[in-house]
Amino acid sequence: MRLLVSGGGTGGHIYPALALARHVLACEPESEVLFIGTADGLESKIIPAEGFFLETISARGYPRRLTKLVPVIKESISGTFQVRKIIKDFKPQVVVGTGGYVSAPVVLAAAINRVPAVIHEQNAIPGMANRYLAPLASRICLSFESSRIYFRSSKKTVVTGNPRSSEAASYSKAQGRKRFNLHPDHPVVVAFGGSRGALKLNRVITEYLSSGWWLPNVQLIYVAGEIYYRQVKEQLSVLPPNISLFPYLQEMPAALAAADLVITRSGATTLAEITALGIPAILVPSPNVVDNHQHYNARVMADCGAAILIEERELTAYRLRKELSSLLSNADLLNKMGQASRNLGIVDSADRVYRCLQQ
Repeated sequence: MRLLVSGGGTGGHIYPALALARHVLACEPESEVLFIGTADGLESKIIPAEGFFLETISARGYPRRLTKLVPVIKESISGTFQVRKIIKDFKPQVVVGTGGYVSAPVVLAAAINRVPAVIHEQNAIPGMANRYLAPLASRICLSFESSRIYFRSSKKTVVTGNPRSSEAASYSKAQGRKRFNLHPDHPVVVAFGGSRGALKLNRVITEYLSSGWWLPNVQLIYVAGEIYYRQVKEQLSVLPPNISLFPYLQEMPAALAAADLVITRSGATTLAEITALGIPAILVPSPNVVDNHQHYNARVMADCGAAILIEERELTAYRLRKELSSLLSNADLLNKMGQASRNLGIVDSADRVYRCLQQ
């Protein structure tokens, strides 16, 4: 299979694309995979580091102000012509878009060149790019059943889950704890704010840890994000041995596998990893996302009893301490939440999307 993949800007678009690419190569080792992204996007660092070729094009996100729309449209048109040339040279059999602004010129160029295109939507509420691209796609892969109502052609849609969940499910708790040198019998909490970190989450967690409230027998893996790491490290100058601070973790699935509980945002890829591993969570949706989609992602888990949902405006160090203490002191509740989380997971997601590529 000759596969052309687009998806960038955030880890939420990049990691599902990488997981799918790796699965395709595992099923068809003779396949050729080429990624398309932008030179200044997160994909320009991550994708080459994972051993894949990346072609860069002109593309950027659509602004909310109409006055800034014209230059973005011009850049998208330029990007579409660049992709058409890449398609002509690479000759893909199928194109995959995992969302984000870089997918728009790629899927559009595929339609012009009559190459089948499959799009994958990670969120409960589909992003603008995928909604516009849906009529051009041969198949629309969804992470949530509730997303079907946003697409007119129900015959195109199929619930596949998020390919990242397939990779996350391959880790065991013992493997995760060994990787991070954690005590095998003490509780583990993992706290992080998504691929870029989260300012409010860091402020509250830092206040919590600085207060001395953290439980001595509970191990914490705290990923502050590269942007905030230095500031957090200065504020937490001396850390006890049961707390590990990182700027970023390439091996996030291994860290999550070690966890008994996760504190995080509710990006779709994060939730795919959590549910694949059957981990309960305290979710703090970002309010700074289009259509408030993180709230609706979190609501799926909370409504099933797999997570505690705390809106950012309601998050305080005291509230976090209260919820953590309540959950970690109630093994039965934590186990029930973990089972509810596991019931939401789709661990064969990468294979489901792969089958769509073959159709």
